Amino acid sequence: MIDRYTLPRMGRIWETENKLRKWLEIEILACEAWSHIGKIPKEAVANIKHRARFDMQRMQQLEAVLRHDVLAFVTTVAESVGEDGKYIHFGLTSYDVVDTALSCLLVEAADCILTDLEKLSKAIAEKAIKYKYTVMPGRTHGVHAEPITFGFKMALWYAETLRNIERMKQAREAVAVGRLSGAVGTFANIDPYIERYVCDKLGLIPAPVSTQVLQRDRHAQYVCTLAIIASTLDKFATEIRALQKTETREVEEPFHEGQKGSSAMPHKRNPVLCEQISGLSRVVRANAQAALENVTLWHERDISHSSVERIILPDSTILVDYMLQTFTQVVTGLHVYPENMERSLKASHGLMYSGRVLLALVEKGLSREAAYETVQSLAMKSWQEQVDFIQLLAEAPEVRQHISQEELRELADPRSYTANIDYIFSRVGLQ
Repeated sequence: MIDRYTLPRMGRIWETENKLRKWLEIEILACEAWSHIGKIPKEAVANIKHRARFDMQRMQQLEAVLRHDVLAFVTTVAESVGEDGKYIHFGLTSYDVVDTALSCLLVEAADCILTDLEKLSKAIAEKAIKYKYTVMPGRTHGVHAEPITFGFKMALWYAETLRNIERMKQAREAVAVGRLSGAVGTFANIDPYIERYVCDKLGLIPAPVSTQVLQRDRHAQYVCTLAIIASTLDKFATEIRALQKTETREVEEPFHEGQKGSSAMPHKRNPVLCEQISGLSRVVRANAQAALENVTLWHERDISHSSVERIILPDSTILVDYMLQTFTQVVTGLHVYPENMERSLKASHGLMYSGRVLLALVEKGLSREAAYETVQSLAMKSWQEQVDFIQLLAEAPEVRQHISQEELRELADPRSYTANIDYIFSRVGLQ
């Protein structure tokens, strides 16, 4: 999965070599901090900074024997330094390095996703403004309800994307913490200054309290946020898929020159990108469940979360990065067919205007119950006989005595339903 969906920056974040570079940076920063309080000679730190390296092949050899990746790493780094290698990992436990480095990687991944979200929001905003007054059917339960505009639908998407930006910022903040507090988090063998120094250099905040690990509610919040973003994209993609059906075809995802929709049916233009997004969202949501399971650990630490995170954190961030970039391309290249939207408006024979007729009759003095019964009976006749609803209203004595034909024409003007579109746009920050 990772190989297939890796995109340049996000993929590099999760490469093993990048993770090990973070481990090395933390080890060197810890040595610097120790030298500041006189525990490691400054000359040793200078030597460590100059010579410290890790050898991935040597590390693999050591790990095969030690069965411990951090010890294998520390050993190969110490070997590269020589005599001063004894100061590498001084006072630290494995997860001082592993969890703090993981936080750095998650912050980098969050920044990628925030960039993606910003680009998506701009693409949606452009479509919202362009189609602000393009009238189309609003649907509830899949059935024509009242007229809306396609821009209104995009404004809704825009507002939700802004909320996802805020959620991602909060999730980034939740994981932007480090810990270098020793075997069970009590600073028994390490000075709290070391943690403060290293975290400051890495742009992290020291966790107020930790055990041997950072608490996994932070990571659960992060992955659940990714799952919400994925679900939002699934929602958007599902809407496009529904509107792209042959019977509707009000919008259509991009279909490129040379693209084939079916091996057997040359006419097919399938919403494959949107379907892919819907499918991948299920994986991210499943990963959120695993992240929630990781919150529960035994006592001050176990490693039941570790194997899970090696899968769900790279996969979820890479997938969401891919999905966001792909859907931004879908929105940017979206085919919109206003003429089909207008055709759809006529498909239900004017039944979408029943609510306004109901209110008009009430305003003329009828009880709501009587008005509803009158309008519904004529609406059912329009459904069954496939005849124009407004014409039926105009011919019905019980309606005609209260509402003139000119008033009926005004009630059946779809644009009268969109009088407050400007107001709605202003509330979500679209002009």
